[in-house]
Amino acid sequence: MPVSSPPRPREATRPAAGNARSPGPATYRNRVRATAYRLSRRVSREDVDVLALYALTRVGLWTTAYCAAWLFPADSRTRYAASPLSAWQQWDWWHYLRIAQDGYFPGGAGPGTADWDNREAFFPGFPFALRAVHAVVPDWTAAGLLISLVSGAVAVLALTRVARRYVPHPDAGRRTVLFFLLSPCAVFLAAGYTEALFLALALPAWLAAQRRAWPLAATLAALATTVRVSGLFLAAAIAVLFLTTVRAHRDGRALPWLLLPALPPLAYSAYLWSHTGDWMAWKHAEERGWYRDFHPPWEAWRNTWEAAFHHTVPTGYAVEFQAELLTMAVGLLLTGFLLYRRRWPEATYTALTLAALGTSYWYMSLPRATLLWWPLWVGLAAWSLRAPRVRTAYVCLVAPLMTICALTFLSGRWAG
Repeated sequence: MPVSSPPRPREATRPAAGNARSPGPATYRNRVRATAYRLSRRVSREDVDVLALYALTRVGLWTTAYCAAWLFPADSRTRYAASPLSAWQQWDWWHYLRIAQDGYFPGGAGPGTADWDNREAFFPGFPFALRAVHAVVPDWTAAGLLISLVSGAVAVLALTRVARRYVPHPDAGRRTVLFFLLSPCAVFLAAGYTEALFLALALPAWLAAQRRAWPLAATLAALATTVRVSGLFLAAAIAVLFLTTVRAHRDGRALPWLLLPALPPLAYSAYLWSHTGDWMAWKHAEERGWYRDFHPPWEAWRNTWEAAFHHTVPTGYAVEFQAELLTMAVGLLLTGFLLYRRRWPEATYTALTLAALGTSYWYMSLPRATLLWWPLWVGLAAWSLRAPRVRTAYVCLVAPLMTICALTFLSGRWAG
């Protein structure tokens, strides 16, 4: 019989020229699916619910802004409403915008020049972010709103995780975010202000500190200090947490990282000194523009009380001073509660905030500062989980206040 020759081996299919290192479309699809699957495993049902709540409250605030533009125009006889974006162009927004557009000392202007706006009182983190986003979003106001929108989403997800670590209840995160998003000053989370961006850095920093990831916590806290001076209070709280939880030499080696959050304020002070010869130029700008020169706490309380109840200022301002007094009382109760529960780091954070805002000529911006007090929102959520009527009472009483505060701000009547 003739011997058949063995079959020839099949030659491997060679990739087309120029695509030797490029995976095919199927490989790309598989990678995308794998990445999406990993992300889906990290996003829980609670996260989805929280983001849905966040989106709904944003729609509510934007609807309020639309109505404010129609109901409260600058000219009461006009027949044409202003752009809904104009409702967000209020108060501090103009400082951030001017810094983003022109810098801190345009044309050599500065303290002592005519009509100076004391813009050096505002830290550079938000204006820098605004200028960066404006490179993609041409409208400055829309760019500011986009920063707050994205930052707020990050903040509520981080707040959910913070609440889980404090309260062992499956609904703790959702309940905390609900109270937070319905807080009286929640409009500032949507406006082109610093609160949302600060929280998007501060809350992950606090989470990292609780997990004893000290370099990451210090880095995020340092970024937070570029946005608000409150970042230094956060850094102090992280330092207290470090000192009360350090257990091994390995943790002790992370101590130098805790100095990192002090570098951005030092760099900013050096920049201001190079233009003004004043290392504390930002603080002196606050004193000139907002009466934030030092006064003993009892004098600050007395001056605020007189403005609130002695008919020395218009009623619109007086009611805001009343809110300042109420907020100070809430802050003192919160700090006392944290001390009673031996929550030393959180008590340090709230106490420093109260000390900074409670030693000016009178109280200013305390209601806005409550947005940064995550122990308050976690504590209210924990209370409501033990006493269900607390949630009902909070929604019925505070949600209308949120609407009033939002309309006050969006119509240009806010002053605190």
